Amino acid sequence: QVQLVESGGGLVQAGGSLRLSCAASGFPLDYYEIGWFRQAPGKEREGVSCISRSGSNTNYADSVKGRFTISRDNAKNTVYLQMNSLKPEDTAVYYCAADLQLVCDSGARRLGELWQYWGQGTQVTVSS
Repeated sequence: QVQLVESGGGLVQAGGSLRLSCAASGFPLDYYEIGWFRQAPGKEREGVSCISRSGSNTNYADSVKGRFTISRDNAKNTVYLQMNSLKPEDTAVYYCAADLQLVCDSGARRLGELWQYWGQGTQVTVSS
């Protein structure tokens, strides 16, 4: 059974850092593009970042560029989202998603409906 599990969320003060993890089970992650999305209460889902199968290509939303870094360790079947200089507006539930067919670019990053597998999400709360 294909499963994605996010972890690493929590409460942090503005300016702080968190590292989210997305662990895959039931399938080899290195066949899949991975995306990170977030959704704040009352707001639409936002594509935060994505990474290619090999890790050589990444894409970021302008709102997180320069602060967030996506990476992957295929040997551990895990993708990470390092979040630095966090702001209150980063508060949201963060989800990872995987897809076998997509190619990580700005289009794929924005269109969450294209992604095949999703995790349950992890809450990130940034206090001011």
